[in-house]
Amino acid sequence: MAAVAASALALTGCSSGDDKTAEKPTGPVTVKVWAWYPEFQGVVDLFNRTHSDIKIEWTNAGTGQDQYTKLQTALKAGKGAPDVVMLELQEIPTFQLTKHLVDLGKYGANAVKGDYVDWAWKQVSTGDSVYAIPVDAGPMAMMYREDIFAKYGLTVPTTWDEYKAQAEKLKAASGGKSFITDFGANDGGFMTGLMWQAGAQPYTYDIASPSNIGVNINSPEAKKVIEYWEGMVGAGLADSTAFHTTDFYSGLGSEKYATYLAAGWGPGYIQANAAGSAGKWKVAPLPQWTAGANAQGDWGGSSFAVTDQAKYPDVAAKVAMEIFGAKNTEAWKIGIDKAFLFPTATPVLESEAFMNKEYEFFGGQKVNEVFVPAYKAIGPFAWSPFNSYNFSQLTTGLNQAIENKTSWGAALDTAQANVKTYATQQGFKVQ
Repeated sequence: MAAVAASALALTGCSSGDDKTAEKPTGPVTVKVWAWYPEFQGVVDLFNRTHSDIKIEWTNAGTGQDQYTKLQTALKAGKGAPDVVMLELQEIPTFQLTKHLVDLGKYGANAVKGDYVDWAWKQVSTGDSVYAIPVDAGPMAMMYREDIFAKYGLTVPTTWDEYKAQAEKLKAASGGKSFITDFGANDGGFMTGLMWQAGAQPYTYDIASPSNIGVNINSPEAKKVIEYWEGMVGAGLADSTAFHTTDFYSGLGSEKYATYLAAGWGPGYIQANAAGSAGKWKVAPLPQWTAGANAQGDWGGSSFAVTDQAKYPDVAAKVAMEIFGAKNTEAWKIGIDKAFLFPTATPVLESEAFMNKEYEFFGGQKVNEVFVPAYKAIGPFAWSPFNSYNFSQLTTGLNQAIENKTSWGAALDTAQANVKTYATQQGFKVQ
């Protein structure tokens, strides 16, 4: 995605395709969709059964960066891109900057604005312009092993100071065999979610003013988080195994980790990768920096956007708005029960079916009673139009600091300097 920003400012005068008109065929309009959502075929089949005028043609073009690379190639070539594409929230500024996303506000998207909380809608829009429809999010909470807590006499912490105290108690009681958690420095989204909760705002960026950007990666709030975890890892209270590895999954399923700081999609993730620990986990709110506070962060989330190669952007916009729309209860039943998506639409979130859903893996706990309030309390957050470079600097710097036992704060300072230089080289006015 670095290549996107490199030529982005030169392309800001290009057409976004919003004004296209074309005579529609007499039969159903085919809309090509790229997405990697789990269990998505069932959602596509449902949409096609219930719409006589539209037919979705779905392709899984790869997950995350794999899809983005193919998408950028197709957009640059002027052909081969889908009509509707799944984009993670942090990637929207990158593709909007090059004017390849249709303004869905021109096709009635603002009519569904009220279905979403303020922070989520602002992730996909600016003013009356809407560049995507949010689908799922990742409000964070603390999953914990009830059996390990009982075995070692731990109490559920409500603050990060209490969390550290329980970590120290666990280390002493287990002889160092168990960690309070794992800190995966290879996942930029995870670390950003924790910084988000602490009030960090690494970027000041408005899609409406794409040439200006503020960079504040090493803010006091960000350093507070990083230095806390530097102390936890350094003292042997938290592990530093890379997320999404065999060793990490093994730790979730054994007694190696007593907690997992997870996102709203975490229930499905942990069930798939630590099935042997079923019934042993519970979910509690994320610990706070200040006792009694309710600060929250988000880790992950995705949306549907319409590209400028859509022949019928009005029809593509309808697909983006309706396929996982707030009123599409059947689609959301698949998304929640089978794919474990955490919906952004408040009518779905607040439904009795979602709020009262009991998760067998968590001993029948209604975990959404924790995740939904967390989602609603998340504050605004701005992403940069070169998020891949940003995450690369963050993860590379911190992993090197862990390996070399050097200062994590200094790694943030280096990331700050490198990103500012990069942004300037791409033509941004860095503030």
